[in-house]
Amino acid sequence: MPKPGFNPLVAELSQPPIPAVQAWAKAYDGAHGQLIDLSQAVPGYPPHPDMLAWLAEAAGSAALAGYGAIEGDAATRAAYAAHVSELYGAIIRPENVHLTAGCNQAFTVAAMAVAGPGDAILMTNPCYFNHETTLQMMGVEARYFDCTADNGFVPRIEDIADALDGVKALALVSPNNPTGAIYPPALLADIFAICRERGVWLILDETYRDFIASLSGKPHDLFARPDWQDNLIQLYSFSKSFCIPGHRLGAITAGPEVIGQVAKVMDNLQICAPRVPQYAVARGLPALGGWREANRIEIEHRANAMRAAFQHVTGWELQAIGAYFAFVRHPFDGLTSSKVAEKLARDYGVVTIPGSYFGAGLDRHLRVAFANVGAEQIGDVGGRLRMMT
Repeated sequence: MPKPGFNPLVAELSQPPIPAVQAWAKAYDGAHGQLIDLSQAVPGYPPHPDMLAWLAEAAGSAALAGYGAIEGDAATRAAYAAHVSELYGAIIRPENVHLTAGCNQAFTVAAMAVAGPGDAILMTNPCYFNHETTLQMMGVEARYFDCTADNGFVPRIEDIADALDGVKALALVSPNNPTGAIYPPALLADIFAICRERGVWLILDETYRDFIASLSGKPHDLFARPDWQDNLIQLYSFSKSFCIPGHRLGAITAGPEVIGQVAKVMDNLQICAPRVPQYAVARGLPALGGWREANRIEIEHRANAMRAAFQHVTGWELQAIGAYFAFVRHPFDGLTSSKVAEKLARDYGVVTIPGSYFGAGLDRHLRVAFANVGAEQIGDVGGRLRMMT
């Protein structure tokens, strides 16, 4: 009797990478001190007590146990629209906002709204692996252009221009995952303009924007353009800045036409985003600005500690760093990034993600999520790298 088969678009995917990396970490015997987990991008500090109280209050609400609006609860959409308006110095209305169950879902529904089987979406190499696998499951072709160390892994406009033909959308992440590279506002303006000219959607994932270094100004001026709604779809996650990744809440900011298409997809995926974190975030956005800013300063402090940790390590090269991540070149000829990351975790208790998980030609690289641990632990990284070398 024949066995039933699986969807080949799913069956051909590799298993999720984070559990494999965590298995290496569990094998570490503590010989060099406490485990330093620089793998998954999670906040290394707890939510604000008020956020926890609002979450608890919402969890006990009978009203919030029911279905909400597909696009998101009105109060949360209004609070987030006001926040985005203030941050970017632009006018964003609640009808420009659609709430989702995390930013991975935001990308999924946005991609489904603009591309279908046989279409193509352009991404960077390296890229965020969940974006890549999402497209593969949808039957959408993922195309790539290279971002390189000699430019700090920031895209070059000419490389984008050369690769835009025949794609429905360009998907970018800034601050970038995995490299940490922050795309300058002027570059984003040029990218938006060329996408507009070519009739291509720009899907801009800004999950880590709250951790851009001080004195950088607003991330870009795209929302100030009168035509931004014609081809810009911006994505965001509340997980990092509010320290609530387990509650799964993200947001899309786009024109009402996009929001209408996304609502069709969302109604079939989940009906509505989780309502408990919606309630809490609607209160936290105006109330916890000072706390969030203090966390941004702490993450900047950790970034500086990571820079210092690499100053006296021979062979290892910190090629990009910003917001939550650093991208590191290892010194071992002939060893894959997976082998290096596994040995570093098992034998020296420093957990990273292999560069090869993020694209082709990246076997000399590791992703480091330095926001996960305090500056004191980060200071031990250099010593362990020297031991391995």
